[in-house]
Amino acid sequence: MRKIFFTKWLSLFLISFALVQCQAQPSSKRSRLLEVEKNEATIYPGAYQLAEYLPLLKGKKIAIVGNQTSEINRVLLPDTLLALGVDLVQLFSPEHGFRGDADAGAKVGNSTDSKTGLPIFSLYGKNKKMPISALKGIDLVIYDLQDVGARFYTYISTMQYVMEACADAGVELLILDRPNPLGFMVDGPIAESFSFVGLQPIPIVYGMTPGEYAQMLVGEKWIDAASLKLSIIKVKNYTHKSQYELPVPPSPNLKNMTAIYLYPSLCLFEGTDISLGRGTPYPFQQFGHPNFVGSKKWTYSFKPVSMKGASNPPQLNKHCAGLMIAQTPEEALKALNNHPINLQWLLEAYTSFSPKEKFFNNFFNTLAGGSKLRKQIEQGQSAASIRASWQPGLEKFKKIRKQYLLYPDFE
Repeated sequence: MRKIFFTKWLSLFLISFALVQCQAQPSSKRSRLLEVEKNEATIYPGAYQLAEYLPLLKGKKIAIVGNQTSEINRVLLPDTLLALGVDLVQLFSPEHGFRGDADAGAKVGNSTDSKTGLPIFSLYGKNKKMPISALKGIDLVIYDLQDVGARFYTYISTMQYVMEACADAGVELLILDRPNPLGFMVDGPIAESFSFVGLQPIPIVYGMTPGEYAQMLVGEKWIDAASLKLSIIKVKNYTHKSQYELPVPPSPNLKNMTAIYLYPSLCLFEGTDISLGRGTPYPFQQFGHPNFVGSKKWTYSFKPVSMKGASNPPQLNKHCAGLMIAQTPEEALKALNNHPINLQWLLEAYTSFSPKEKFFNNFFNTLAGGSKLRKQIEQGQSAASIRASWQPGLEKFKKIRKQYLLYPDFE
């Protein structure tokens, strides 16, 4: 009796909450980068619009592609839907796992969610694209992942494969859209070679929400999804001038907005011998290398150690000298120096490094989306020269991008 009463109470509470939609206000601080605006109205991600999409789920067997960011006021979406009587039968998890605590690139296998008892099918590793057999008996898939807006953050690649699988299996797809915390930026080289960290010809910072990007995948015929039945629940009160602070860290090493703002610039260090702070309290806020110890230029130091989310970080247990770039979002935006991607840190690290032939690893060209950026750095080109080479591709992309925006643009 108590259990039934609690379930009914929780259902009524969640429905009432969905109608009131009480999410924390976005950050009120103003970006110094691209005139980001404070939203006077609260931003509500698509998942919060329960009244809009619950009717779409009625009488259907449902699966969710989600993780710890798939939340409604800190309650995970699966828990919410189960409490509301939705027939949820399957969970799919991306890189970092369903609870978001696996290392970047770590093998994440199929498992069972300890809280709900639902089976979890991993969409990372050998099954990046779900097989049709994994969708057997499912009528509708919900995609609800908080992205960070950088091409090499793998959630948009997961979304593409989910779209393709749903189209192949004849299963409906519902995208619960979420804001892009870098949605006021477009920058970087256009990808010319493709992998799971960049499946399409887009720049590193592409300035689109998952729902907008999904529309572009279909509209540009980059994927075969003519038969896909796609619905998108939009974010309320969001524009591409909004400064949106993520309520939940999207992965173990993007712990805060400071790291997220610096991520497009510093992730390129993953393709070098440089540590960007994995295995410290400040990943993606600093960088360094043992070879820089003793240098007059690099006076800041840190030592990566094994920890949850970074079990074997680069330069493990070695003292590194380098640079702490920022410890607050405001410092990060200022350090970017009016460019969404600041190349100066990468160029200065390369100049200081010896021997040069050991600076890059094979992953750099994969992250950059081609070999051109590495060649430009090795040739000693300036940041201004490299940035100038990006502009024709960026202008072409911006024209394509505008066709698929669901929210007012920053320009």
